Amino acid sequence: MPAIEAENLTKTYQVYRKQEGVWASVVGLFRREYKTVEAVKSVSFQIDEGEMVAFLGPNGAGKTTTLKLLSGLIYPTSGTAQVLGHVPWQRENAFRRRFSLVMGQKNQLWWDLPAQESFQLHKEIYRIPPDDFDRRIDELTSLLEVKKLVGQPVRELSLGERMRMELIAALLHSPEVLLLDEPTIGLDVVSQRRVQDFLKFYQEQQKITVILTSHYMKDVEALCSRAIIINEGEIKHDGALEDIVEQFSRHKIIQLQFGGSTPPTGLDRYGNVIESVFPRVKMEVERKRIPEVLTALLSQYSIEDVGVQERPLEDVIAEMFESVKTGEGE
Repeated sequence: MPAIEAENLTKTYQVYRKQEGVWASVVGLFRREYKTVEAVKSVSFQIDEGEMVAFLGPNGAGKTTTLKLLSGLIYPTSGTAQVLGHVPWQRENAFRRRFSLVMGQKNQLWWDLPAQESFQLHKEIYRIPPDDFDRRIDELTSLLEVKKLVGQPVRELSLGERMRMELIAALLHSPEVLLLDEPTIGLDVVSQRRVQDFLKFYQEQQKITVILTSHYMKDVEALCSRAIIINEGEIKHDGALEDIVEQFSRHKIIQLQFGGSTPPTGLDRYGNVIESVFPRVKMEVERKRIPEVLTALLSQYSIEDVGVQERPLEDVIAEMFESVKTGEGE
């Protein structure tokens, strides 16, 4: 059963068109010109209960706007959506108790107060029974390894520690839907991994529905099996994460380990050499040419080991966005 449904969801904005020059700026004070920006264009998708889905796209693609629509922060220009059977922008109290939104670049905790004070405020806002509140605090602070930090002012915490506190605040009322907008932005590798491990464990245990936006493909690969890709406000792909590379990458990577003491020459006849530290070489080769290239390499060179792998997901998605930008993907 779908927990989230969007159908032809559209959001447009009127943006002031600034004119160049002093005189144009003066005229603009009295007569302004506006242009229409389509942030989201007829977006449709469904997400089932208990599913964790990556929502990917470059900056300005429409990711955050879509999450704001699904959380009821803004109204759509047209189209419909339901989250747990509620229309988000009607902002019913029953709906607001059932979801949570975490934005990596916006704090919901009071900066100068200890996190535990913000948690107490959430307890009152969401009317969490005292016993449930104490149990949730104990459980979440233990899982996120911040039990000793809840008494410190938020401003004294590291970025990674603050994000873990943000997640606790978001999960105190046991939401059924969690919308995560760049939860690991700016975090170091260790902090990213802690957040990833927690989210994976928590989602598996609680079976909540999660939409995750992130520019870090490690987040996506660690947590999601399905991805929705949006660019310029439109859905470009919706399907299994593993299908993205196969569908959109025209190349694979061949890894070679050569025998002998002399570096090989002439490899560029077969593909693009992307790394060469003898005796190991990595080449990018067109997917359809892999069999013939392997046959030729094995017959002409002394090769001790060979492997074929897909290109990194991050590279493929970046290439997708670039091709759309230049018009090649149209």
